[in-house]
Amino acid sequence: MTAFKPILSVITVVYNNVQDIERTMLSVLTQTYPRIEYIIIDGKSTDGTLKIINRYKDQVAKIFSEKDEGIYDAMNKGLAAATGDYVIFMNSGDEFYERDTVQKVFDSSPNADIYYGETEMIDAEGKSLGQRRHKAPKEFTWKDFRYGMSISHQAIYVRRLLAMPYNLQYKLSADIDWIIRAAHQAKKIVNVNQYVAKYLVGGMSKAKHRESLIERFAIMQRYYGLIPTIANHVVIAFNLGWYWLKNRRTND
Repeated sequence: MTAFKPILSVITVVYNNVQDIERTMLSVLTQTYPRIEYIIIDGKSTDGTLKIINRYKDQVAKIFSEKDEGIYDAMNKGLAAATGDYVIFMNSGDEFYERDTVQKVFDSSPNADIYYGETEMIDAEGKSLGQRRHKAPKEFTWKDFRYGMSISHQAIYVRRLLAMPYNLQYKLSADIDWIIRAAHQAKKIVNVNQYVAKYLVGGMSKAKHRESLIERFAIMQRYYGLIPTIANHVVIAFNLGWYWLKNRRTND
C-alpha cells in the first residue's frame, strides 16, 4: 500500500513581528515531513521582519510582501497562492508542537477532509500556559462551535478544495466562520488525539475583545439560530466564569 504523503501548504501571515517570526519559520522549516509548501504573506513590514524572512528565502516556496486590508485579506492571499492538497495557517508567533507533528498528523489516517488536534498556549516568553480552555472534542462536526471555538486555527488541517476564502465582512472572527463552512462540507474528519500546535496568546481578537464577541455571536446565530445561540452563550459565560475562578486566567 502506498504511504499517504499529501502536500501540505503552510501559510504564515505576519506584519511587524520581528520578535516572533523566526521562531515560527523554524518550526515549519525543521519539520521532518518532506512535502511542505511554505508560503509567507507579509503586510509590508518595516521593523526588520522581512530581513529575517529573506534569510530563509531559499527554503520558502512563496513570499509576498505588500499592503493588505487586514489579517483575513492576507490569509485569502495565502489561500489563493496555495497549491497543496491541504492547508494550515501557522501565523507569526505560533508553532507546530514538535518537529514530527505534520508526519504524525498524516500518519493518523489517510484521505481525511479535516485533521485536528489539541493546542498548547504559550506566553510572549515561550512559557507554557497549558491546554486551551476549549478542549478539542473527541469527534468534530460543524455544530461543535456552538459553545465556542473548540479547535484553534493553528490546529486544523483542511483539504484545500474545501478551504473557501475568508468572509471579509468579519474583521476579527472570520476564522470561526471559515472552519464551520469547511466542516459543513467535510465527509471525513479525523481527531489525531495529540497536541499539534503552540498558540501565542493575545492577538487582534484579544485587543478588540468586545467587537470580536459581537462578530462571534452573529456568526453563531447565522449557523445555529438566534434562540439556541442566546442559550448557548449562557453556557459559555458560565463555563468561562468557572474556569477563571479556578485558574485566574481564561486560556482562550
